[in-house]
Amino acid sequence: MERMETYTPRQLVKELDKYIVGQDKAKRSVAIALRNRWRRQQLSETLREEVTPKNIIMIGPTGVGKTEIARRLAKLTCSPFIKVEASKFTEVGYVGRDVESIIRDLTELARNMVREEKKQEVVEKARRQAEERLLDLLLPPPRKEKEEGGAEAEERLVHHRASREKFRGYLRDGRFNDRFVELEVKDRALPMIEIISGSGIEEMDINLRDVLGNLFPQRTKQRRVAVREALTILEEEEAQKLIDMEKVVREAIERVEQTGIVFLDEIDKIAGREGHAGPDVSREGVQRDILPIVEGSTVTTKYGPVRTDHILFIAAGAFHITKPSDLIPELQGRFPLRVELSALGKEDFVRILQEPENALLKQYTALMLTEGVQLTFEEDAIDRIADLAVLVNERTENIGARRLHTILEALLEEISFEAPDTFEKQMTINARYVEQKLAPIIESEDLSRYIL
Repeated sequence: MERMETYTPRQLVKELDKYIVGQDKAKRSVAIALRNRWRRQQLSETLREEVTPKNIIMIGPTGVGKTEIARRLAKLTCSPFIKVEASKFTEVGYVGRDVESIIRDLTELARNMVREEKKQEVVEKARRQAEERLLDLLLPPPRKEKEEGGAEAEERLVHHRASREKFRGYLRDGRFNDRFVELEVKDRALPMIEIISGSGIEEMDINLRDVLGNLFPQRTKQRRVAVREALTILEEEEAQKLIDMEKVVREAIERVEQTGIVFLDEIDKIAGREGHAGPDVSREGVQRDILPIVEGSTVTTKYGPVRTDHILFIAAGAFHITKPSDLIPELQGRFPLRVELSALGKEDFVRILQEPENALLKQYTALMLTEGVQLTFEEDAIDRIADLAVLVNERTENIGARRLHTILEALLEEISFEAPDTFEKQMTINARYVEQKLAPIIESEDLSRYIL
């Protein structure tokens, strides 16, 4: 919750502006929803339980930033985040309880997130302990002889300590990286047990592998590994010893319950349509199965029960054929906020290519620089690329900003292929070059349909 307190809605929108062009209304709505979670935590316990999340439906074509807005906000506030295609629950073999797997997966993600955070807190101590264990392998302690006198034993110990410190310096300098050591590691393999299950072992409420792992004694095996790899393995083992996994699980469950975000994509694909029969029954069934976790229920996970009452659900869809009112009334009522995202035009594409911190042109320039090739994009080239993206989106399927990826890949294919071997280290992309490379593809509607 500390990260949520850090950002006001205005600051959240400002952060989103660094990565996503336009869509101000959607950014504001999601930023307010995130801030409301922090506000709820400031209320008395009795009132806090009564305040429910203001779930959101984002309406807009593909490639306009719906997923990216939610994902970036989750990252900013360190909230567990999962994206699920709602349409997958209409596939053959679908069963109602599959929907609860969303929360199980979210809990697993949160547990891994918290574990990594705790690992960073103990990384230095784990590294020191791993180093000591590795030095014991490289330079075993001297054996104590029964007949050995005190002075001689002391001298041997002093010599061993001096050698150990010398080895420590070599280890830190990387001089032992390619040396091999015998390392005892845990054997994670379990006895083979055949299980027959109609819905598949991955859908069972209790993780069978975890249960069986506790029934059988922990086995170890010897591995011959390079010192560099051995150090990584030992650091991981030492960190695991230092982390209180029970505390990690408790914190992960709390984080899911209080700050979790579920992004339900393609929600329009499960909306019913008047006058249609058959598949729509399945669609309504999926809506009714999603409803309990959106309304608030308790889902059994292998880490314990998880309440979904205060998880934020963000649904998204193009709604070309259907509309939000085609969803069952109960589900509609659980998504009080509706936000419409606008389709992207030429000016948006020009901005997307240049402005965001992770702008596409910055990415391609950095990639080519690894080969020693300096790419420069002139203004007329950027303008022409945006024009072509709009044109291809109009002619074929409108996939929004994703079209820029396909166009740039086609445009820079030859440069990317030749980069390691070329002697020309300064390359300028202008409108003429864009026309030369892409015009034949654009002019042929069949070619552009398959290539761009």
